[in-house]
Amino acid sequence: MSTKFYQESTQDVIKQLRGTPQGLTTSEAQTRLKEDGPNALPAGKHLSLLQKFIAQFKDLMILILIVAAVVAAIAGEISDAIIILVVVILNAAFGVFQETKAENAIDALQKMSTPTTNVLRDGHVKQISSKDLVTGDVILLEAGDIIPADVRFLKTQNLKVEEAALTGESIPVDKNGETITDDSTVLGDQHNMGFMNTNVTAGTAEGIVTATGLQTEVGKIADMLNNAKPTTTPLQKNITHLSKVLSVLVLVMAVAIFLIGMLTHRESTLDMLLTAISLAVAAIPEGLPAIVTITLALGTQAMVKRNALIRKLPAVETLGATEIIASDKTGTLTKNQMTVEQVMIDGQLFASKDFGKEDSASLEKAMILANEAQEGDKQELLGDPTETALWQFYIDKGVSIADFKAKYPRVNSLPFDSERKMMSAVVKENSQPVLYTKGAVDELLARTNRILDHGQVRQITDDDRETILKFNNDLAKQALRVLAYAYRPLAADEAHSSDSNQVEQSLIFIGLTGMIDPPRPEVKAAIKEAKQAGIRPLMITGDHKVTARTIAERLGIIEPGDEDGAITGAELNELSDAELKDNVEKYHVYARVAPEHKVRIVKAWQAHDKVVAMTGDGVNDAPALKAADIGVGMGITGTEVSKNAADVVLADDNFATIIAAVKEGRKVFANIQKAIQYLLSANLGEVLTLFLMTILNWAILTPVQILWINLVTDTFPAIALGVEPAEGDVMKQRPRGLHSSFLSNGTGSNIIYQGLLEGALTLGVYCLGITFPAHQSAALVHADALTMAYITLGLIQLAHAFNCKSLHGTIFKSGTFANHYFNWAIIVSTIALVVTVFVPQLNPIFHTTELNGMQWGIVLLAGILMVAVVEIVKFFQRQSNK
Repeated sequence: MSTKFYQESTQDVIKQLRGTPQGLTTSEAQTRLKEDGPNALPAGKHLSLLQKFIAQFKDLMILILIVAAVVAAIAGEISDAIIILVVVILNAAFGVFQETKAENAIDALQKMSTPTTNVLRDGHVKQISSKDLVTGDVILLEAGDIIPADVRFLKTQNLKVEEAALTGESIPVDKNGETITDDSTVLGDQHNMGFMNTNVTAGTAEGIVTATGLQTEVGKIADMLNNAKPTTTPLQKNITHLSKVLSVLVLVMAVAIFLIGMLTHRESTLDMLLTAISLAVAAIPEGLPAIVTITLALGTQAMVKRNALIRKLPAVETLGATEIIASDKTGTLTKNQMTVEQVMIDGQLFASKDFGKEDSASLEKAMILANEAQEGDKQELLGDPTETALWQFYIDKGVSIADFKAKYPRVNSLPFDSERKMMSAVVKENSQPVLYTKGAVDELLARTNRILDHGQVRQITDDDRETILKFNNDLAKQALRVLAYAYRPLAADEAHSSDSNQVEQSLIFIGLTGMIDPPRPEVKAAIKEAKQAGIRPLMITGDHKVTARTIAERLGIIEPGDEDGAITGAELNELSDAELKDNVEKYHVYARVAPEHKVRIVKAWQAHDKVVAMTGDGVNDAPALKAADIGVGMGITGTEVSKNAADVVLADDNFATIIAAVKEGRKVFANIQKAIQYLLSANLGEVLTLFLMTILNWAILTPVQILWINLVTDTFPAIALGVEPAEGDVMKQRPRGLHSSFLSNGTGSNIIYQGLLEGALTLGVYCLGITFPAHQSAALVHADALTMAYITLGLIQLAHAFNCKSLHGTIFKSGTFANHYFNWAIIVSTIALVVTVFVPQLNPIFHTTELNGMQWGIVLLAGILMVAVVEIVKFFQRQSNK
């Protein structure tokens, strides 16, 4: 059976579907319903809350933390174990909450379906459940209906269907039953077909059902959504990689410490086991998941203030890695509001802002009166976007539409139809009936014999016609939708005639208007900023190629004259996936595309290891939103399907908001990277200190000291680094790419040398404590030295937190103390650390002693050296980067 029903005549379609013009019999319909199943989309697969909760514990870092909690409990540090478990459980609960919010997009597709349909059964009109429709059913449609299945139109009367959710077409399209001969017509050009879940906005129709359920175009999208594999975000990949590296290092170091201790017979087996356990806890940054979650959550709040609503938490960071932004045109790059841009009268072309209502009273009457738009209760304009644009043009110039219409009451109208491509209204003007007409330029000119020239009516000449057609062509090349206007005083007996051939003749030509859905004013600057940030913007739209190219050129997405930079869906069909991958870098604009095209475009870029963000508002966008690394839905015009499939929803449908969100995403990644550098360098310093103390057979820090340092230094300062303001050059750097990690850009080497430095300074202070003792007793000397090492290790980590405010930038600049959370975190953490030395009652618990002034001086000098050495290294790093 042919599936290209748009190519078949209505008789052949009925024959292929084994139907009749009077519809099916009830028995035949029931037989087909049993064979094909109901006209419904399958429900999505849902996990239970318990399954979602358990799934959160599959992450390696979470498993390591659970082991760390058990280890801490064995070591007798029950409070530390409880804190770690609380972090793990909260992290899992938050993940479940996010997944529960992200309802399956298929559910929303089902909700869009219309519940009942008027169908011809047994030769009579019956209202049945839409789920019971079968192929071959003949259905009746009228304005306001949602089309319940894919249909081939048999008869139409002034039919218009709004298909933006499926095709991306920004205005309702005219439909009819005429056969299409083109072999590869995309959905947006199939004027004799209606598709499930699109809306009838005007007219009536009779159509035969060609596909139901999963076989419909929407059903194919639902199937694509069901089979879409969830993408793993760069953040998730980074955390997983980091977890694996840490788990191996922790295991190796813990075993090495234990074996060395046992071989040197320095302590009992139990003591060395506890020491190895302490080292394992020291090496694991147990605060990392909490820090990542908190940083992402705070980034989410910041994005909400910028009109970007985050539905999936890792999406915050993924936005910062974006290299390709494939954006829908209508409503995102443009205003989604048709606007009069050019006006032609008296052989001259005017920009709309330069044209006043006083320049042509006749044009004002034609644009306002030959119009079927309406004013709503709240003064909003309702109706066809083209007609509301004509009214808005004059409203902006101070005209009251209601008063104007009252001045010229309508007595008759000739509605638009797709054959004559015109509409007319007859009004009373000083008791004289006058016809005002608007329509397609060529059709209107064919009915014109006079022209209004500077207020005077004269015969139209061939030169006049040639000039008008030239203006029409020039405006059309700019992707403007051109309408022509004319009028004619009528005789009294013509005023109520419905014969368009009689009335719409001998017209007086007035002028032309050119309309377009213009770019949002702020988008051009946003695209420029995106390009400076190394991000490539693409336009993917259901609109025609000429319109798409024009808008793309205005916005700077494509260079003028770049003929190879734009491609249509029909041309994409000629390319294999391999050919598209090889040529995808040529294209900036994709026009007249279908849902499968959008997925192919996303995957072609992903094949080049690019992080792709895809925006969309329609049902047709949902598969691509899911396939992309970051799906961006539209909050105002977006369907529930697209919003549920997206990771981010724009509250204002504005491309500029995406760029603001990218900036926030880059800040989030940078802040997580700063926290990781801080945590891992500090933990490495602790591990090296313990490791070398064990090898050198020195007294080593106790488990309680290590755990307290971790608790004090690894929480508040690290979390505070997560809310650092963005550095000034964040949008001048190139995207970090898919294969970068938290250890990229010199962070890994920074962690190593800074960890070594922390360990060396701590061991150096310990040596100085032994070399320049304050007591004579050997036990007190070692106790002092160990206290100095303990307090040094904690304080240099807090000092090092300042170093981590910028990976390579100096801290000696304005704004270093701008983060008040950070300032308080350092103050609170410092107090929590030093009280274990200053308060005598805490000395036995933390195995510390009171220190004298010189000993404190040595400790503070170590903290200063930590900052000074890192600043010197950063200076040379900056010089090297230049």
